[in-house]
Amino acid sequence: MISRRAHPRSLSTLTDTIAAVLLFAASGVAEAQVAPAVQQSTDDIQGVINAAYDKYKNLREGKNADYIPVLAKVDPNIFGIVLVTPDGKVYAAGDTSSRVSIQSISKVFTLARILEDSGETALRKRVGVDATGRPFNSIYPIEEHKGKEMNSFVNPGAIATTAMISGATAADVWAKIIGTYNDFAGRSLSVDQPVYQSEAETNQRNRAIAMLMYAYGTITGDPLQATDLYTKQCAVSVNAKDLAVMAATIAAGGRNPVTRKQVLDAKHVAPLLAVMATAGLYDNSGEWFFATGLPAKSGVGGGLIAISPGKFGIAVVSPPLDTLGNSVRAQKAIADISNALGGNPYAVRR
Repeated sequence: MISRRAHPRSLSTLTDTIAAVLLFAASGVAEAQVAPAVQQSTDDIQGVINAAYDKYKNLREGKNADYIPVLAKVDPNIFGIVLVTPDGKVYAAGDTSSRVSIQSISKVFTLARILEDSGETALRKRVGVDATGRPFNSIYPIEEHKGKEMNSFVNPGAIATTAMISGATAADVWAKIIGTYNDFAGRSLSVDQPVYQSEAETNQRNRAIAMLMYAYGTITGDPLQATDLYTKQCAVSVNAKDLAVMAATIAAGGRNPVTRKQVLDAKHVAPLLAVMATAGLYDNSGEWFFATGLPAKSGVGGGLIAISPGKFGIAVVSPPLDTLGNSVRAQKAIADISNALGGNPYAVRR
């Protein structure tokens, strides 16, 4: 593990470097919006999706998250794959309609809202963009850096990012959050109330984290309101197609490939992807990025999204997780599909 004490800016420099490389990788996004980004035929792409589904549909590794009680009751057999290209073509296999809670994948789209409204400088000053090298709910980075130098995907940074959204009331802030998610998904989403209730009854650690962030001045408003809004955003209900359209919107330079609405300024895509690359799969982020080259984000509800800039956004929903909190079947299926379709933006093609 890289020592943050010995190299205090090394991870920030790494994030900047990844952002620059991803910006280069995504430089063809404008063309991708008007022409198919994946060069294989429609039948070839569908065949790849079908093959991955058939390969992993009977895999029984992992188990549902149970630290949020209601998640343990979600059907572990749900398994759906959807890939969406920047020109709006949709390829799917398996159960693409069953819904799960978005959980930590929500952090990507709240971060997108902050990049759009407040910009990169404000984000880096308030929250940071560094991988912490600690578990997602650890308090140690807060104490070590006095509420700074983390990222929007670990819980302290995620709650602080939610707290940055402006609004006179909690309802105003929530309207911005869910409106953003709706724009990325291309349809109206809603909160799974049983999931929200279950999380709200068991989020004492997140409330404590928020109070500590408030003590250090990273959260300047009501920390408990920020925690509640964060809890609610994690409980938004989505299916595999919703997540794939949301991912494809990022892949297409911030323009929803289905509705054609420009949801996020293209200049914010590379920084967003950089944080996904360095911190998207909890403690397995480095291994995942090493193997695939794809910025991604997982959630303990069983969803996983990944982005090949200018080529496709892909999502898999499968609730059983590995010990690090990432969907087992989703990781395997996305890796196979990306390899078959040439999704790694760093791979040299000869």
